Amino acid sequence: MEYRPCIDIHNGKVKQIVGGTLEDEKDAATENFVSKRNADFFAEFYAKDGLKGGHIILLNKKDSPYYEATKAQAMLALRTYPGGMQVGGGIGPDNAAEFLEAGASHVIVTSYVFSGGVVDYGHLREMRDTVGKEHLVLDISCRRRDDGYYVVTDRWQKFTKEKVTPELLDKLAEYCDEFLVHGADVEGRASGIEEDLVRLLGAWHKIPVTYAGGISDYDDIAHIRELSGGRLNITIGTALDLFGGHLNYETVLKYVQDV
Repeated sequence: MEYRPCIDIHNGKVKQIVGGTLEDEKDAATENFVSKRNADFFAEFYAKDGLKGGHIILLNKKDSPYYEATKAQAMLALRTYPGGMQVGGGIGPDNAAEFLEAGASHVIVTSYVFSGGVVDYGHLREMRDTVGKEHLVLDISCRRRDDGYYVVTDRWQKFTKEKVTPELLDKLAEYCDEFLVHGADVEGRASGIEEDLVRLLGAWHKIPVTYAGGISDYDDIAHIRELSGGRLNITIGTALDLFGGHLNYETVLKYVQDV
């Protein structure tokens, strides 16, 4: 288990939001925290502790009037910590190189690959061929529906037909280096983890997987380790004191190492 840091950017500011409330119309979301600091502050903070594999997420769509301000913050963070963080949000083969050249270790892709409600393997191969398998992370963030968890796209607003199963993970892992998985129903709520999802992901464990969503206390970290056999990496947003929460950053780092 490793701790993977995060920088979420919305409307040009570093924020923590309630994931299920994000709406493209009027660029609205319920906010838990809005930082007065730019994204480079957080990137430098993570760099000093040598934390790698974290993610920067642009939460505005490309046609948003806020997109350029959000992108500028992401670029600032990437250039501050070159090779140290991944970046996602509206990335496809047309703009991936720009983010990699700015310092991203990987690009994170969802909507371009999960197109029309299913996996578009043509798009997936195109992304792999454009950036290389070693630079591609697939965001298979999901929400519960009926009998399981289904991948959601477009900033977690649209359900696809793709159910998260070991078989799906096997197929997708052939094209990418890692998975990033947000439990979108609990993302930003600090109300507890998606236990069934953690158990499923931990049982699979064929390439690195980072889980995000709902971590509210140190016991949740221990519980993730127990349910996954220590095979999942974790990230914490809303509950972390860097973002106005109650979990101490230094304590979290020690807990992930020692628990």
